[in-house]
Amino acid sequence: MTALRLGLALPQYGKLADPSAIAGFAAEAERIGFASLWVGDRVLTPVSPQTYYPASGTPERPYPPEFVRFVDPLLALTIAANSTETARLGSSTLNGPLYSPVLLARSLTSLDLLSGGRLDVGLGLSWLRDEYIAAGVPWEHRGARLAELVEVLRTLWTADPAGHRSERWDIPDSLIGLRPMQQPGPPVLLGGASDAALRRVGRIADGWLPAGLPAPMLRDKWAVVVESAEKAGRDPSTLRRVLRLNPTPGSSTATVEDVAARLKAAEADGITEALVDLHYVAETVPHALELAGELHAAVFA
Repeated sequence: MTALRLGLALPQYGKLADPSAIAGFAAEAERIGFASLWVGDRVLTPVSPQTYYPASGTPERPYPPEFVRFVDPLLALTIAANSTETARLGSSTLNGPLYSPVLLARSLTSLDLLSGGRLDVGLGLSWLRDEYIAAGVPWEHRGARLAELVEVLRTLWTADPAGHRSERWDIPDSLIGLRPMQQPGPPVLLGGASDAALRRVGRIADGWLPAGLPAPMLRDKWAVVVESAEKAGRDPSTLRRVLRLNPTPGSSTATVEDVAARLKAAEADGITEALVDLHYVAETVPHALELAGELHAAVFA
């Protein structure tokens, strides 16, 4: 039997975007045996975006149409936290630089307490320049902004008094009585596949959130993370990898059997955690749960 810890995306966007369905979905997914539940993040979908969805975006279809409907990720995780007992709750990923570190730290602390210490904080950059414009955040130097965000979150989770002063944020020394259950704070996992993103994972993160990469590329990119961690004096064996798969019609992961085979191959290659997002293949929330049950049975048979 596989030892893979398999996660599932909560019904959060596209046809499945229904806040009232999240509680039942989360509880049933946990009953089936999924080890973690995940959300993504989309702030808006402009009519004429300045940047396109990586790999598949075109002027005619700049992003998946499912992105037009998106439930707030922190709300979805809160509902799931109240509806489950054992599954870890994660984001793959929150668009980190768009958030105020003080407000985000408070929300994530509250979520970690509500869930009994089950939160995994996944952060990324977002590929959509228009989201930065709408949020009033500079697009330039967003990688450095993300790294500083991680630093500030960890300070606010552990220091007392806690404060931070830089060109980006001026947070006065403050008393913060609310602390995450997980100490020194929830694990921080970072997305991204560029060399800069991978080196950032190795330097400062608790793990990496790769999405849909084939095994050879996954190995090559993980080697960059490992090298970066070693240069920073960190033990790379302590870093997690949570592989994300997004089954889509007509792709190499279009069916339950395809996804199960891909997951088993990834496990054989050293992956111990993965999550599957069914938003592109499920027509309804009940259909997503049906597919999830079939997938879990195929992987763990």
